[in-house]
Amino acid sequence: MWKPPERIKYTAVEDDWPDRSEAAASLLFSPLRVGPLSLVQRTWVPAMVPWRSNEAGEVTEDVLQWYERFARGRPGVIVVEATGIRDVPSGPLLRIGDDRYIPGLAKLAETVHRASGGKTRLLIQLIDFLTIRRRPQPEKFLDRFLQITPAHRRALELEDAPEDSVREHLRSLDPEALQSVLSVKEWEDMQYGYRERVTDTQVPAIAELPATLPGLFARAASRAQQAGFDGVELHYAHAYTMASFLSATNTRDDGYGGSREQRVRVPLEVYQAVREATGPEFAVGCRFLSDEIIEGGSGLADARYFAHRFADAGMDFLSLSRGGKFDDAKQPKVGWAAYPYTGKSGYECMPGYISDEQGPFGRNIGPVESIRQHLRASGLTTPLVVAGGIFGFKAAEDILQSGQADIIGLARQALADPDWFEKVRTGHGAEVIVCRYSNYCEGLDQKHKQVTCELWDRKDLDEPGIALSQDGKRRLLAPLWERTP
Repeated sequence: MWKPPERIKYTAVEDDWPDRSEAAASLLFSPLRVGPLSLVQRTWVPAMVPWRSNEAGEVTEDVLQWYERFARGRPGVIVVEATGIRDVPSGPLLRIGDDRYIPGLAKLAETVHRASGGKTRLLIQLIDFLTIRRRPQPEKFLDRFLQITPAHRRALELEDAPEDSVREHLRSLDPEALQSVLSVKEWEDMQYGYRERVTDTQVPAIAELPATLPGLFARAASRAQQAGFDGVELHYAHAYTMASFLSATNTRDDGYGGSREQRVRVPLEVYQAVREATGPEFAVGCRFLSDEIIEGGSGLADARYFAHRFADAGMDFLSLSRGGKFDDAKQPKVGWAAYPYTGKSGYECMPGYISDEQGPFGRNIGPVESIRQHLRASGLTTPLVVAGGIFGFKAAEDILQSGQADIIGLARQALADPDWFEKVRTGHGAEVIVCRYSNYCEGLDQKHKQVTCELWDRKDLDEPGIALSQDGKRRLLAPLWERTP
Protein backbone atom coordinates (compact mmCIF):
# COMPACT_ATOMS: atom_id res chain seq x y z
CA MET A 1 0.00 0.00 0.00
CA TRP A 2 1.09 3.58 -0.73
CA LYS A 3 2.41 5.46 2.29
CA PRO A 4 3.13 9.19 2.70
CA PRO A 5 6.76 10.00 1.90
CA GLU A 6 7.23 11.66 5.32
CA ARG A 7 6.80 8.24 6.96
CA ILE A 8 6.11 9.66 10.42
CA LYS A 9 5.18 6.91 12.87
CA TYR A 10 2.21 7.47 15.17
CA THR A 11 0.88 5.51 18.13
CA ALA A 12 -2.80 5.44 19.00
CA VAL A 13 -3.05 6.27 22.70
CA GLU A 14 -6.19 7.01 24.71
CA ASP A 15 -6.05 7.60 28.46
CA ASP A 16 -9.09 9.86 28.88
CA TRP A 17 -11.93 7.40 29.22
CA PRO A 18 -15.22 8.41 30.88
CA ASP A 19 -16.68 6.84 33.97
CA ARG A 20 -20.14 5.36 33.72
CA SER A 21 -21.96 8.58 34.63
CA GLU A 22 -19.92 10.67 32.16
CA ALA A 23 -20.68 8.19 29.40
CA ALA A 24 -24.39 8.27 30.24
CA ALA A 25 -24.40 12.07 29.99
CA SER A 26 -22.56 12.12 26.64
CA LEU A 27 -23.95 12.73 23.19
CA LEU A 28 -22.21 9.59 21.98
CA PHE A 29 -24.38 7.39 24.16
CA SER A 30 -27.58 9.38 23.67
CA PRO A 31 -30.48 8.39 21.39
CA LEU A 32 -30.85 9.62 17.82
CA ARG A 33 -33.58 9.33 15.24
CA VAL A 34 -32.42 8.09 11.83
CA GLY A 35 -35.40 8.12 9.51
CA PRO A 36 -37.77 5.44 10.81
CA LEU A 37 -35.18 4.08 13.27
CA SER A 38 -34.52 5.09 16.84
CA LEU A 39 -30.87 4.46 17.78
CA VAL A 40 -30.02 3.97 21.44
CA GLN A 41 -26.56 5.46 20.86
CA ARG A 42 -24.73 7.32 18.11
CA THR A 43 -22.20 4.61 17.29
CA TRP A 44 -21.92 2.75 14.01
CA VAL A 45 -19.91 -0.24 12.79
CA PRO A 46 -19.35 0.38 9.05
CA ALA A 47 -19.43 -2.42 6.51
CA MET A 48 -16.26 -4.53 6.45
CA VAL A 49 -15.82 -7.61 4.25
CA PRO A 50 -14.45 -10.43 6.47
CA TRP A 51 -14.51 -13.19 3.81
CA ARG A 52 -16.59 -15.53 6.00
CA SER A 53 -19.10 -16.61 3.34
CA ASN A 54 -18.62 -19.41 0.79
CA GLU A 55 -18.41 -19.61 -2.99
CA ALA A 56 -22.22 -19.64 -3.14
CA GLY A 57 -22.41 -16.33 -1.25
CA GLU A 58 -24.44 -17.83 1.59
CA VAL A 59 -24.73 -16.94 5.27
CA THR A 60 -22.47 -19.54 6.87
CA GLU A 61 -21.93 -20.37 10.53
CA ASP A 62 -18.74 -18.27 10.38
CA VAL A 63 -20.79 -15.30 9.15
CA LEU A 64 -23.29 -15.71 11.98
CA GLN A 65 -20.55 -15.92 14.60
CA TRP A 66 -18.74 -12.91 13.17
CA TYR A 67 -21.72 -10.58 13.42
CA GLU A 68 -22.90 -12.07 16.71
CA ARG A 69 -19.52 -11.12 18.20
CA PHE A 70 -19.98 -7.48 17.15
CA ALA A 71 -23.57 -7.50 18.38
CA ARG A 72 -22.42 -8.48 21.87
CA GLY A 73 -20.82 -5.02 22.06
CA ARG A 74 -24.22 -3.41 21.41
CA PRO A 75 -23.26 -0.57 19.04
CA GLY A 76 -26.06 1.64 17.79
CA VAL A 77 -25.83 0.23 14.25
CA ILE A 78 -24.02 -2.61 12.52
CA VAL A 79 -23.79 -2.51 8.73
CA VAL A 80 -23.32 -5.96 7.22
CA GLU A 81 -20.56 -6.21 4.67
CA ALA A 82 -20.89 -5.26 1.00
CA THR A 83 -23.37 -7.81 -0.35
CA GLY A 84 -23.72 -8.48 -4.06
CA ILE A 85 -27.07 -7.63 -5.65
CA ARG A 86 -26.46 -9.87 -8.67
CA ASP A 87 -26.68 -13.64 -8.54
CA VAL A 88 -23.25 -14.15 -10.06
CA PRO A 89 -20.15 -15.92 -8.70
CA SER A 90 -18.04 -13.48 -6.67
CA GLY A 91 -15.94 -15.64 -4.37
CA PRO A 92 -16.74 -15.84 -0.64
CA LEU A 93 -18.71 -12.59 -0.71
CA LEU A 94 -22.25 -12.48 0.62
CA ARG A 95 -24.99 -12.26 -1.98
CA ILE A 96 -28.59 -11.12 -1.98
CA GLY A 97 -29.35 -11.53 -5.69
CA ASP A 98 -31.98 -14.26 -5.36
CA ASP A 99 -34.82 -15.18 -2.99
CA ARG A 100 -32.95 -18.32 -1.92
CA TYR A 101 -30.68 -16.09 0.19
CA ILE A 102 -33.55 -14.76 2.33
CA PRO A 103 -33.64 -17.60 4.92
CA GLY A 104 -29.92 -17.30 5.66
CA LEU A 105 -30.09 -13.53 5.88
CA ALA A 106 -33.12 -13.82 8.17
CA LYS A 107 -31.08 -16.00 10.50
CA LEU A 108 -28.34 -13.36 10.46
CA ALA A 109 -30.78 -10.58 11.34
CA GLU A 110 -32.29 -12.64 14.15
CA THR A 111 -28.82 -13.46 15.50
CA VAL A 112 -27.73 -9.83 15.71
CA HIS A 113 -30.97 -8.59 17.23
CA ARG A 114 -30.90 -11.35 19.86
CA ALA A 115 -27.20 -11.03 20.73
CA SER A 116 -27.50 -7.26 21.17
CA GLY A 117 -30.58 -7.55 23.35
CA GLY A 118 -32.47 -5.56 20.74
CA LYS A 119 -30.14 -2.58 21.21
CA THR A 120 -28.43 -2.70 17.79
CA ARG A 121 -30.08 -1.78 14.50
CA LEU A 122 -28.94 -3.90 11.58
CA LEU A 123 -28.42 -2.63 8.04
CA ILE A 124 -26.97 -4.44 5.04
CA GLN A 125 -24.78 -2.75 2.44
CA LEU A 126 -25.86 -3.41 -1.14
CA ILE A 127 -23.17 -3.34 -3.80
CA ASP A 128 -22.87 -3.67 -7.55
CA PHE A 129 -19.51 -4.10 -9.24
CA LEU A 130 -18.34 -4.56 -12.80
CA THR A 131 -16.05 -7.23 -14.18
CA ILE A 132 -12.40 -7.22 -13.22
CA ARG A 133 -9.88 -9.91 -14.17
CA ARG A 134 -6.45 -10.89 -12.99
CA ARG A 135 -3.32 -9.52 -14.64
CA PRO A 136 -2.37 -12.04 -17.35
CA GLN A 137 1.02 -13.24 -18.48
CA PRO A 138 1.97 -10.97 -21.44
CA GLU A 139 2.31 -13.93 -23.77
CA LYS A 140 -1.08 -15.26 -22.75
CA PHE A 141 -2.66 -11.86 -23.28
CA LEU A 142 -1.17 -11.48 -26.75
CA ASP A 143 -2.00 -15.06 -27.75
CA ARG A 144 -5.51 -15.41 -26.35
CA PHE A 145 -7.11 -12.21 -25.08
CA LEU A 146 -6.05 -9.50 -27.51
CA GLN A 147 -8.41 -9.02 -30.42
CA ILE A 148 -6.31 -8.31 -33.51
CA THR A 149 -7.60 -5.21 -35.31
CA PRO A 150 -6.75 -3.36 -38.53
CA ALA A 151 -4.98 -0.78 -36.35
CA HIS A 152 -2.49 -3.40 -35.16
CA ARG A 153 -1.90 -4.58 -38.73
CA ARG A 154 -1.29 -1.04 -39.97
CA ALA A 155 1.12 -0.26 -37.15
CA LEU A 156 3.10 -3.40 -37.89
CA GLU A 157 2.75 -3.06 -41.68
CA LEU A 158 1.24 -6.56 -41.76
CA GLU A 159 -2.10 -5.77 -43.38
CA ASP A 160 -2.33 -9.06 -45.27
CA ALA A 161 -0.48 -11.38 -42.88
CA PRO A 162 -2.21 -14.29 -41.11
CA GLU A 163 -3.35 -13.56 -37.58
CA ASP A 164 -0.83 -15.99 -36.10
CA SER A 165 1.98 -14.01 -37.76
CA VAL A 166 0.66 -10.76 -36.30
CA ARG A 167 0.58 -12.25 -32.84
CA GLU A 168 4.07 -13.69 -33.24
CA HIS A 169 5.35 -10.27 -34.27
CA LEU A 170 3.69 -8.63 -31.29
CA ARG A 171 5.38 -11.12 -28.95
CA SER A 172 8.76 -10.22 -30.39
CA LEU A 173 8.45 -6.48 -29.62
CA ASP A 174 10.17 -4.86 -26.66
CA PRO A 175 7.79 -3.19 -24.14
CA GLU A 176 8.21 0.32 -25.53
CA ALA A 177 7.47 -0.77 -29.09
CA LEU A 178 4.57 -2.94 -27.99
CA GLN A 179 3.01 -0.07 -26.06
CA SER A 180 3.14 2.08 -29.20
CA VAL A 181 1.16 -0.55 -31.14
CA LEU A 182 -1.50 -1.34 -28.54
CA SER A 183 -4.26 1.07 -27.61
CA VAL A 184 -4.21 2.66 -24.17
CA LYS A 185 -6.94 0.27 -23.01
CA GLU A 186 -5.18 -2.79 -24.45
CA TRP A 187 -1.91 -1.87 -22.78
CA GLU A 188 -3.66 -1.34 -19.47
CA ASP A 189 -5.50 -4.67 -19.78
CA MET A 190 -2.16 -6.41 -20.23
CA GLN A 191 -0.42 -4.54 -17.41
CA TYR A 192 -3.24 -4.51 -14.84
CA GLY A 193 -5.87 -6.98 -15.99
CA TYR A 194 -9.11 -6.32 -17.83
CA ARG A 195 -11.51 -4.02 -15.99
CA GLU A 196 -14.91 -2.76 -17.10
CA ARG A 197 -15.86 0.88 -16.58
CA VAL A 198 -19.23 2.60 -16.62
CA THR A 199 -17.94 4.52 -19.64
CA ASP A 200 -17.56 1.32 -21.71
CA THR A 201 -20.91 1.94 -23.36
CA GLN A 202 -19.88 -0.07 -26.41
CA VAL A 203 -20.65 -3.07 -24.16
CA PRO A 204 -24.46 -3.52 -24.25
CA ALA A 205 -24.77 -4.51 -20.57
CA ILE A 206 -22.89 -1.39 -19.49
CA ALA A 207 -24.85 0.86 -21.82
CA GLU A 208 -28.01 -0.53 -20.20
CA LEU A 209 -26.91 0.00 -16.58
CA PRO A 210 -29.19 3.01 -15.99
CA ALA A 211 -32.15 0.80 -16.89
CA THR A 212 -31.08 -2.34 -15.01
CA LEU A 213 -29.54 -1.04 -11.76
CA PRO A 214 -32.68 0.43 -10.12
CA GLY A 215 -34.50 -2.89 -10.35
CA LEU A 216 -31.52 -4.90 -9.13
CA PHE A 217 -31.09 -2.70 -6.06
CA ALA A 218 -34.83 -2.53 -5.37
CA ARG A 219 -35.25 -6.30 -5.44
CA ALA A 220 -32.21 -6.76 -3.19
CA ALA A 221 -33.55 -4.21 -0.71
CA SER A 222 -36.92 -5.92 -0.68
CA ARG A 223 -35.21 -9.22 0.19
CA ALA A 224 -33.35 -7.51 3.03
CA GLN A 225 -36.64 -6.16 4.34
CA GLN A 226 -38.24 -9.62 4.14
CA ALA A 227 -35.25 -11.04 6.03
CA GLY A 228 -35.82 -8.69 8.97
CA PHE A 229 -33.11 -6.09 8.48
CA ASP A 230 -33.83 -2.59 9.74
CA GLY A 231 -32.61 -0.94 6.56
CA VAL A 232 -30.07 -0.87 3.76
CA GLU A 233 -27.00 1.16 2.95
CA LEU A 234 -26.56 1.71 -0.79
CA HIS A 235 -22.88 1.39 -1.66
CA TYR A 236 -22.06 4.52 -3.67
CA ALA A 237 -18.40 4.66 -2.56
CA HIS A 238 -14.92 3.60 -3.61
CA ALA A 239 -14.16 1.71 -6.83
CA TYR A 240 -17.54 0.23 -7.66
CA THR A 241 -20.37 0.83 -10.10
CA MET A 242 -22.39 3.50 -8.33
CA ALA A 243 -19.35 5.50 -7.27
CA SER A 244 -18.15 5.36 -10.84
CA PHE A 245 -21.37 7.02 -12.00
CA LEU A 246 -20.83 9.82 -9.46
CA SER A 247 -17.17 10.29 -10.39
CA ALA A 248 -15.99 13.27 -12.41
CA THR A 249 -14.22 10.67 -14.57
CA ASN A 250 -17.66 9.53 -15.80
CA THR A 251 -17.84 10.91 -19.34
CA ARG A 252 -20.87 8.96 -20.59
CA ASP A 253 -22.72 10.93 -23.26
CA ASP A 254 -26.17 9.35 -22.78
CA GLY A 255 -27.40 11.78 -20.12
CA TYR A 256 -25.82 9.83 -17.26
CA GLY A 257 -22.32 11.32 -17.33
CA GLY A 258 -20.50 14.61 -17.67
CA SER A 259 -22.06 17.24 -15.41
CA ARG A 260 -22.84 16.66 -11.73
CA GLU A 261 -26.53 16.83 -12.54
CA GLN A 262 -26.20 13.93 -14.97
CA ARG A 263 -23.74 11.89 -12.90
CA VAL A 264 -26.10 11.83 -9.92
CA ARG A 265 -29.08 10.60 -11.96
CA VAL A 266 -28.48 6.84 -11.64
CA PRO A 267 -27.80 7.00 -7.88
CA LEU A 268 -31.01 8.98 -7.37
CA GLU A 269 -33.03 6.65 -9.59
CA VAL A 270 -31.67 3.65 -7.68
CA TYR A 271 -32.64 5.26 -4.38
CA GLN A 272 -36.13 6.08 -5.62
CA ALA A 273 -36.67 2.50 -6.79
CA VAL A 274 -35.48 1.14 -3.45
CA ARG A 275 -37.74 3.51 -1.52
CA GLU A 276 -40.74 2.56 -3.62
CA ALA A 277 -40.02 -1.14 -3.07
CA THR A 278 -39.57 -0.90 0.71
CA GLY A 279 -41.72 1.99 1.94
CA PRO A 280 -41.13 4.72 4.54
CA GLU A 281 -40.68 2.42 7.58
CA PHE A 282 -37.49 0.87 6.22
CA ALA A 283 -34.28 2.89 6.57
CA VAL A 284 -32.49 3.71 3.32
CA GLY A 285 -29.27 5.68 3.09
CA CYS A 286 -25.98 5.51 1.26
CA ARG A 287 -22.23 5.56 1.71
CA PHE A 288 -20.33 7.81 -0.67
CA LEU A 289 -17.07 9.73 -0.87
CA SER A 290 -16.14 13.11 0.53
CA ASP A 291 -13.25 13.12 -1.97
CA GLU A 292 -12.02 10.58 -4.53
CA ILE A 293 -8.37 11.63 -4.04
CA ILE A 294 -7.52 10.92 -7.69
CA GLU A 295 -6.43 13.15 -10.54
CA GLY A 296 -9.49 14.40 -12.38
CA GLY A 297 -11.85 12.85 -9.84
CA SER A 298 -14.66 14.27 -7.73
CA GLY A 299 -13.76 16.46 -4.77
CA LEU A 300 -15.41 18.05 -1.77
CA ALA A 301 -17.52 20.47 -3.81
CA ASP A 302 -19.01 17.49 -5.67
CA ALA A 303 -19.65 15.71 -2.37
CA ARG A 304 -21.53 18.71 -0.98
CA TYR A 305 -23.69 18.77 -4.11
CA PHE A 306 -24.37 15.02 -4.00
CA ALA A 307 -25.16 15.16 -0.27
CA HIS A 308 -27.70 17.91 -0.88
CA ARG A 309 -29.38 15.93 -3.66
CA PHE A 310 -29.46 12.72 -1.59
CA ALA A 311 -30.79 14.44 1.52
CA ASP A 312 -33.36 16.41 -0.44
CA ALA A 313 -34.54 13.17 -2.07
CA GLY A 314 -35.27 11.74 1.35
CA MET A 315 -32.37 9.47 2.26
CA ASP A 316 -32.41 8.65 5.98
CA PHE A 317 -28.64 8.91 6.53
CA LEU A 318 -25.43 9.66 4.67
CA SER A 319 -22.20 7.83 5.54
CA LEU A 320 -18.96 9.35 4.28
CA SER A 321 -15.73 7.68 3.30
CA ARG A 322 -12.73 8.77 1.17
CA GLY A 323 -10.67 7.43 -1.73
CA GLY A 324 -10.30 3.72 -2.38
CA LYS A 325 -10.15 3.90 -6.19
CA PHE A 326 -8.77 1.71 -8.96
CA ASP A 327 -7.44 4.76 -10.79
CA ASP A 328 -4.22 5.01 -8.76
CA ALA A 329 -3.94 1.39 -7.60
CA LYS A 330 -0.54 -0.28 -7.73
CA GLN A 331 0.17 -2.64 -10.60
CA PRO A 332 -0.76 -6.16 -9.41
CA LYS A 333 1.49 -9.16 -9.72
CA VAL A 334 0.84 -11.47 -12.65
CA GLY A 335 -2.07 -13.67 -11.65
CA TRP A 336 -3.46 -11.10 -9.19
CA ALA A 337 -6.27 -8.60 -9.69
CA ALA A 338 -5.84 -4.88 -9.10
CA TYR A 339 -6.77 -3.84 -5.55
CA PRO A 340 -8.27 -0.36 -5.15
CA TYR A 341 -6.67 0.39 -1.78
CA THR A 342 -3.00 0.34 -2.75
CA GLY A 343 -2.52 3.89 -4.05
CA LYS A 344 -2.78 7.30 -2.41
CA SER A 345 -6.57 7.18 -2.60
CA GLY A 346 -6.46 3.83 -0.83
CA TYR A 347 -4.34 5.30 1.94
CA GLU A 348 -6.85 8.08 2.49
CA CYS A 349 -9.54 5.43 2.83
CA MET A 350 -7.59 3.41 5.41
CA PRO A 351 -4.73 5.57 6.73
CA GLY A 352 -2.14 3.67 8.74
CA TYR A 353 0.15 4.56 11.60
CA ILE A 354 2.93 5.54 9.16
CA SER A 355 1.70 8.92 7.96
CA ASP A 356 2.40 12.58 7.24
CA GLU A 357 2.17 15.71 9.44
CA GLN A 358 -1.63 15.36 9.51
CA GLY A 359 -1.40 11.90 10.97
CA PRO A 360 -3.68 8.91 10.36
CA PHE A 361 -6.44 9.89 12.76
CA GLY A 362 -9.66 11.64 11.74
CA ARG A 363 -8.63 12.69 8.23
CA ASN A 364 -12.26 12.67 7.10
CA ILE A 365 -13.65 14.83 9.91
CA GLY A 366 -13.05 18.22 8.24
CA PRO A 367 -14.66 17.24 4.93
CA VAL A 368 -17.68 15.72 6.69
CA GLU A 369 -18.08 18.89 8.76
CA SER A 370 -18.08 20.95 5.56
CA ILE A 371 -20.76 18.72 4.03
CA ARG A 372 -22.87 18.87 7.18
CA GLN A 373 -22.64 22.66 7.35
CA HIS A 374 -23.76 22.84 3.72
CA LEU A 375 -26.80 20.67 4.45
CA ARG A 376 -27.76 22.53 7.61
CA ALA A 377 -27.49 25.87 5.84
CA SER A 378 -30.02 24.52 3.37
CA GLY A 379 -32.39 23.38 6.13
CA LEU A 380 -31.62 19.68 5.67
CA THR A 381 -31.19 17.67 8.87
CA THR A 382 -30.16 14.27 7.51
CA PRO A 383 -27.74 12.56 9.96
CA LEU A 384 -24.14 12.17 8.77
CA VAL A 385 -21.85 9.31 9.74
CA VAL A 386 -18.12 10.03 9.96
CA ALA A 387 -15.47 7.30 10.10
CA GLY A 388 -11.74 6.94 9.65
CA GLY A 389 -9.13 6.70 12.39
CA ILE A 390 -11.45 7.37 15.35
CA PHE A 391 -10.66 5.19 18.36
CA GLY A 392 -11.17 7.18 21.57
CA PHE A 393 -14.19 8.48 23.48
CA LYS A 394 -13.00 12.07 23.77
CA ALA A 395 -12.38 12.51 20.03
CA ALA A 396 -15.75 10.95 19.24
CA GLU A 397 -17.60 13.10 21.75
CA ASP A 398 -15.84 16.28 20.58
CA ILE A 399 -16.94 15.59 17.00
CA LEU A 400 -20.56 15.34 18.10
CA GLN A 401 -20.47 18.27 20.51
CA SER A 402 -18.94 20.56 17.89
CA GLY A 403 -21.48 19.57 15.24
CA GLN A 404 -18.95 18.04 12.84
CA ALA A 405 -21.03 14.87 12.40
CA ASP A 406 -24.04 13.13 13.94
CA ILE A 407 -22.86 9.53 14.26
CA ILE A 408 -19.41 8.04 14.88
CA GLY A 409 -18.28 5.11 12.77
CA LEU A 410 -15.62 2.79 14.18
CA ALA A 411 -14.47 0.11 11.74
CA ARG A 412 -10.92 -1.03 12.44
CA GLN A 413 -11.32 -0.05 16.11
CA ALA A 414 -14.44 -2.23 16.37
CA LEU A 415 -12.52 -5.05 14.72
CA ALA A 416 -9.73 -4.65 17.28
CA ASP A 417 -12.24 -4.62 20.13
CA PRO A 418 -15.88 -5.49 19.40
CA ASP A 419 -16.66 -4.65 23.04
CA TRP A 420 -15.51 -1.01 22.71
CA PHE A 421 -19.08 0.25 22.96
CA GLU A 422 -20.02 -1.65 26.12
CA LYS A 423 -16.64 -1.08 27.76
CA VAL A 424 -16.84 2.68 27.27
CA ARG A 425 -20.56 2.92 28.09
CA THR A 426 -20.14 1.09 31.39
CA GLY A 427 -17.01 2.94 32.54
CA HIS A 428 -14.51 0.25 31.57
CA GLY A 429 -12.78 2.22 28.82
CA ALA A 430 -9.36 1.53 30.28
CA GLU A 431 -9.87 -2.10 29.22
CA VAL A 432 -10.35 -1.19 25.55
CA ILE A 433 -7.93 -2.82 23.11
CA VAL A 434 -6.87 0.15 20.97
CA CYS A 435 -6.27 -0.39 17.25
CA ARG A 436 -2.66 0.01 16.13
CA TYR A 437 -3.67 1.09 12.60
CA SER A 438 -1.03 -1.22 11.16
CA ASN A 439 -3.57 -2.36 8.51
CA TYR A 440 -2.80 -6.01 9.20
CA CYS A 441 -6.51 -6.62 8.62
CA GLU A 442 -6.40 -4.81 5.28
CA GLY A 443 -3.50 -7.00 4.16
CA LEU A 444 -5.63 -10.09 4.81
CA ASP A 445 -8.54 -8.54 2.93
CA GLN A 446 -6.33 -7.84 -0.08
CA LYS A 447 -5.51 -11.55 -0.28
CA HIS A 448 -9.17 -12.53 0.28
CA LYS A 449 -8.16 -14.28 3.49
CA GLN A 450 -10.48 -14.43 6.49
CA VAL A 451 -10.01 -11.08 8.20
CA THR A 452 -8.83 -11.00 11.80
CA CYS A 453 -6.90 -8.58 14.06
CA GLU A 454 -3.28 -9.07 15.04
CA LEU A 455 -4.11 -7.88 18.56
CA TRP A 456 -6.10 -11.03 19.34
CA ASP A 457 -5.92 -13.62 16.56
CA ARG A 458 -3.04 -15.61 18.12
CA LYS A 459 -4.35 -15.56 21.69
CA ASP A 460 -5.41 -18.75 23.45
CA LEU A 461 -5.44 -20.84 20.29
CA ASP A 462 -5.89 -23.98 22.36
CA GLU A 463 -9.06 -22.66 23.97
CA PRO A 464 -11.76 -25.34 23.62
CA GLY A 465 -14.36 -24.75 20.92
CA ILE A 466 -12.86 -21.67 19.28
CA ALA A 467 -13.19 -21.24 15.52
CA LEU A 468 -9.89 -21.21 13.67
CA SER A 469 -8.90 -19.84 10.26
CA GLN A 470 -8.65 -22.19 7.32
CA ASP A 471 -4.91 -22.65 7.91
CA GLY A 472 -5.50 -23.32 11.62
CA LYS A 473 -3.07 -20.59 12.69
CA ARG A 474 -5.48 -17.82 13.74
CA ARG A 475 -8.61 -17.57 15.79
CA LEU A 476 -11.54 -16.07 13.86
CA LEU A 477 -13.20 -14.20 16.72
CA ALA A 478 -11.98 -11.87 19.43
CA PRO A 479 -11.87 -13.44 22.91
CA LEU A 480 -14.95 -12.74 24.99
CA TRP A 481 -14.72 -9.86 27.42
CA GLU A 482 -14.68 -10.89 31.06
CA ARG A 483 -16.20 -7.79 32.63
CA THR A 484 -14.63 -6.61 35.86
CA PRO A 485 -16.89 -5.37 38.69
